Amino acid sequence: MKQYKVVIYQEGMLGSLLLGASKVDPVRFTEFLNKNASQGWRVITMEKDIRRMLLLWKREAYVVVLERDE
Repeated sequence: MKQYKVVIYQEGMLGSLLLGASKVDPVRFTEFLNKNASQGWRVITMEKDIRRMLLLWKREAYVVVLERDE
């Protein structure tokens, strides 16, 4: 039996408010993936998304689908 979870990974609002747009920090994203991998999760797929914040600012996000054996 497989277990799945979907996570939306995005950076905080501060970078978007100050810079007008916020991109995902690769170091923090790597830490996020490694933390889940240590719990047995594997990335099945991910999709990049640009999300609006307060109608004026944009920030980058990833929708990540993870899988592991129960």
